[in-house]
Parts: sequence; C-alpha cells; structure tokens
Amino acid sequence: MQSQFIAAINQLCDEKNIPRDKVLETIKAALRAAFRKDYGNRNQEVDVDLDENSGLATVFLVKEVVKKVEDEDLQMSELESKKYSKKAKVGDKIKIDVTPTNYGRIAAQAAKQVIIQKIQDAERDVMYDTFKDRENELLNALVHRVDGTNVYVNLDNKTTTNLPYDQQIPGEKYYSGQRIKLYLDKVIKTTKGPQLMISRTNPNLVRKLLELEIPEIKSALVEIKSISREPGIRCKVAVTSNDAKIDPIGSCVGQKGVRVQNIMDELNGERIDIIQWSSNMEDYIKTALAPAKVTAIKLFDKERRAKVFVQPDQRPLAIGKQGQNVRLASILTGWEIDILDISDLSPETKGEVKMMIENLSDLGLADPIVEALSKANLTLVEQIKGLSAKDLMEVEGIDEPGAKQIVEALKKVA
Repeated sequence: MQSQFIAAINQLCDEKNIPRDKVLETIKAALRAAFRKDYGNRNQEVDVDLDENSGLATVFLVKEVVKKVEDEDLQMSELESKKYSKKAKVGDKIKIDVTPTNYGRIAAQAAKQVIIQKIQDAERDVMYDTFKDRENELLNALVHRVDGTNVYVNLDNKTTTNLPYDQQIPGEKYYSGQRIKLYLDKVIKTTKGPQLMISRTNPNLVRKLLELEIPEIKSALVEIKSISREPGIRCKVAVTSNDAKIDPIGSCVGQKGVRVQNIMDELNGERIDIIQWSSNMEDYIKTALAPAKVTAIKLFDKERRAKVFVQPDQRPLAIGKQGQNVRLASILTGWEIDILDISDLSPETKGEVKMMIENLSDLGLADPIVEALSKANLTLVEQIKGLSAKDLMEVEGIDEPGAKQIVEALKKVA
C-alpha cells in the first residue's frame, strides 16, 4: 500500500463526505481480520499501525506480561518480554512486529474493499437522507433504461431506481430519455440500502399534478376532497371552493379545458372527471355517478350504503363499462352504491327516497303546463322551487288548477 493510496482515501472522503477517521479505522479492522485469517488465529490481539505519510501498514501482535503464562496467544512471561523491552514489567502490554513480507498487497486489497463498501454505505445514507424529506412529493424522472417490464429511472440525474411493474400505468409505453413525473410515497431502509416507493398509479400523483397545474389548489382556494382512480383509464376528482367567488370546477378545467388536458397528457390520456363535492350525500352521490342521470336515492346511513334508482336507458351509463363508473363513484364517496331500475321502486317506498329530478318534464305534469313553463324559460325544477301557486299563476298559460298541480308535484320531490 503506497502513499498515493492514502491520498486517494482523502480525496474520496472529501468527495463523498465520508468521515476520514471512520474509513481509516475500518481499514485497520479489515487488516487485523486479514492477518488473523492468513497468519494467526482469531484469539490473538492484533493491532495495525497505518503510516499516513508512506501509506505502509505495520501489524503488531499484542501480549500482556504475566508471571505465569496461561494463554500463549495473549500472554508472555516477564523473561520473554525483556527481548522486546528491557523496562517491561508484569501488567505491561508488549507489541511485537509480525508484519508479513508480502503484507503490502494484502493490505492494499483489504483497504480497497473497505473503501468501496464505505462509499456504498455513504451513498446509501445520502440517498436516504435526501429522499426521506421528500416523501409525498412529485418527482421529475428521466427514463434511463427499459428491459422488458423493468423500467429504470434517473431521479435528479444522480439516483437510479426501478419503477415496479405494478406501479406503472397499464398500457403506457416507456423509452430511454423519456421525461415522466412520479409520486414518492415512502422511503424504506433495507439491508440492501434505501428503497424508494415510487409510483405512476397512486391517486396522490393526480393530486400533486393538480396542485402543480392549478394555482387555486396550490393556494388552498380550491380544495380536493376525494380522488378515485383506475390508472390509465379514468379518474374522478371531487373539489370544493373555500371562496364563494371561485368556481372550483372551472378553475380545475381551465379555459377550453387546457389545465385538465395537460394533466391527462401527463397520465397517458387518462380521462379525468372534475365534479362538485357536496356535504349532502344524495347530491354528492348523484354528481359522482355523472354522466348518468339519477332519478331517486335511498340512503342507509349505518351501513353507508345507497340504493340509486335510474331510468332504464341510464342504467348502463350509471354502471359503466365493466362496472367502472359505479366503482369509481363508490370509492370517491366512501359509500357502497347499488344501481337499480326505477321500476324496482315500489309505490310504498317512494316516500322513503329522495327524488333527484331536475327537469320539469320528469315531474309528470300535463304537456300544456310544461309547454307554458318552457316558453317562460322555466325548464328546471330548481328554477321554480319555492314559488307559490300565486307566483306560478303569473306565468302566461298557467291557471289556478295548473299552478296547484305544479305545487303538488314539487312537494313529492322536495
């Protein structure tokens, strides 16, 4: 082992920010172990002196001076100790130079192995410390290499890690040099170093992309209440506004849909539905099932279960392809949702459900009444809720019996 090797140690310690004393002590420990293995035995007390100027290693066998020798590996007699030191007495420690003639090569190899291990350990510690503070964050990544289903990505141009197959968006194609965004869920310490739990499928990836793209969410003026997602296919996001002047859906969608489109592009074309959150569970479930139109809802609070009644032509929409729409709505609201045909709603239970009728044409009113209201641009239930019969009679074409019919119809859906 030569002096330039010590210089190399110093340089590596500076570059990798590894404590120099720890590296040198670990090298000495490796040299002691190497000597015991090749030239001595494990019971011996061995010391190593590493000359930092020359880089040479000297190995000493350490023995205690005793009156009566009971262990030759660790002890020597007072008479024998005089060969090494005339002043030696009982209780002293004597160091005997036992450096083998070819020990320089062994020392260099042992030191090399220790340094490599120390560098790896230090890099793992740096990696853990760096990313531990970035849990629950969005990471920019560059696809380094693709080997079948194994996708290796570079994070911050320094750290290379694997994006697991089950965390890849189904159907998404990856190629070397591709820039993608990842969600860092957790950093776990393992015997093989820190493991970064990165994902392209985690619902929080959508949350972080929305925060990045939409200033109103970043500033908490618009709040994301819930997200349900089938990666690569469809995602529902429930939002609400903390400022009465701000439209949460409009803020997320953006002018001509540009904001939400940017996020969809990042997620390999995954469709994103932005819906209005509501504290009223009937309204929330109804909105979550869009684009299907819901006719009536019955809630079972204890079981957190909802029976949703729809017209026959709306049932396929409510359920969705392979049950996707109702499944996402259920995850979004946290309620188990059953989709039923309106014909399954018996007359006896009509009073137990909340009718979710929007259009006046669904109220069962006579055609002339509906036509008269439509001419007055009154086509939605919300527009006439709260109006008295007297108010309705002011609409051209609505007489007193017609006004009373409207009021009675509205009571059924109140």
